[in-house]
Amino acid sequence: QVQLVESGGGLVQAGGSLRLSCAASGRTFSSYVMGWFRQAPGKDREFVACIRWNGGDTYYADSVKGRFTISRDNAKNTVNLQMNSLRPEDTAVYYCAAVRSWVLRSSAAMYDYWGQGTQVTISS
Repeated sequence: QVQLVESGGGLVQAGGSLRLSCAASGRTFSSYVMGWFRQAPGKDREFVACIRWNGGDTYYADSVKGRFTISRDNAKNTVNLQMNSLRPEDTAVYYCAAVRSWVLRSSAAMYDYWGQGTQVTISS
């Protein structure tokens, strides 16, 4: 049973930073792509970034490119999202997701496993 547990959300001022973590368990993730998505009130779930566990290839949404960095820690079995230069429009619930794939995926529909989400609020 795959389990994904996010942590690290909170309230910060615009221009600040937050680091989200996703603890993954239940299987070996070497053949998985791990993604971060977000959903603001009244909006669809939106792709943020993803990483191929084996090899570390990454892909970012244009809206976060240059500000956010996704990484994985093999020893801790975690996927992290370092978020810098945060903006009020980054406010959302952030979700960690996983799919068994060798190809990077940006569509939420392609992901099989999801965490419960963590709230990120950026004040102006």
